[in-house]
Amino acid sequence: MLTKRIIPCLDVTLDRAGGCVVKGIEFVNLKEAGDPVELAKRYNEEGADELVFLDITASAHGRETMIDVIERTADEVFIPLTIGGGINSIDAIRQILRAGADKVSINTAAVKNPDFIKEASDIFGAQCIVTAIDCRRNLDVENNPDKTILELEDGTPAWYEVVIYGGREATGIDAVEWARKAEELGSGEILLTSMDRDGTCAGYDLPITRKLSEELDIPIIASGGVGNPQHIYEGFSIGKADAALAASIFHFREYSIREVKEYLKERGILVRL
Repeated sequence: MLTKRIIPCLDVTLDRAGGCVVKGIEFVNLKEAGDPVELAKRYNEEGADELVFLDITASAHGRETMIDVIERTADEVFIPLTIGGGINSIDAIRQILRAGADKVSINTAAVKNPDFIKEASDIFGAQCIVTAIDCRRNLDVENNPDKTILELEDGTPAWYEVVIYGGREATGIDAVEWARKAEELGSGEILLTSMDRDGTCAGYDLPITRKLSEELDIPIIASGGVGNPQHIYEGFSIGKADAALAASIFHFREYSIREVKEYLKERGILVRL
C-alpha cells in the first residue's frame, strides 16, 4: 500500500515584490499568510510530502515573477513542487520545469483545449502533468439526465459541474466525465477542488472525492475545506483520496504537518513520518 501524502497549498499573489501567500473563502476575501519561500521552507522541515504553488494572478508579469519564486524555493526545499495558475502553453510548462518545479497543474487551458493535456504529457511525461478540476454541486438533476448523479451526505441527488477561471464561469461539463477524459489523455494526477468547500473548514467534499478515487486509476488529490486533522482522515478513509491538500490549518499554525501525520498514523493511515 502506498503512503498517503500531505500537501500544503500556497496560493501566491504576485502584485507586490517577491510574492505573497494568501488564503480566502471560495477563492475570494483573501488575507495574507506570509512569504512563499519561507513558508515552503517551513513545510519542508515539518515533513510535507509535496508542495503546491498556485499563481492566482498569473499575468504575464506575474509569470516572470513566479519563475523567480520557483527558483528560490527549489534552492531551499527537497520535496516535489507543483506549480499551477494560468499555464496555457508548452513553453510555459518548459520554463516552470526548468526553474525547478517537478510538476505543473493545468486547469482552464485544459478544459478549453483538452488536447493540451495529451501534448504536454507526450512531451514531458504523465508524471509531470496534474489536471486541476474545480467543481461545484449542481442540484438540477431533472434537466441533466446524462450527468453522473451522486448522492450527497443528506441523500440529495446532485451532479458536479466543472467551473473555470477560478470558479467564475460554469461550463456545463460533468466533473466525473472530465476526470475520466483527463486520465485518458495522459494526465498523471487529478487535483480535485470543491468550490463549495474551499476555505470553509467544513471538510472535503467526500461524495465526489470518493467517486473519482474509485473510478480512476491515477492518484486523486483532495482539496477544499480542511479545518482539522479529522477532515484529512475522512478524505483518506471515506473519500479514498491518495493525497490531501490543505492551506489555512498549516499557514496559520493551527496544526503542524507532524501533528496531522501522527493523528493519521494513530488511526491506521499509512504516512511518512
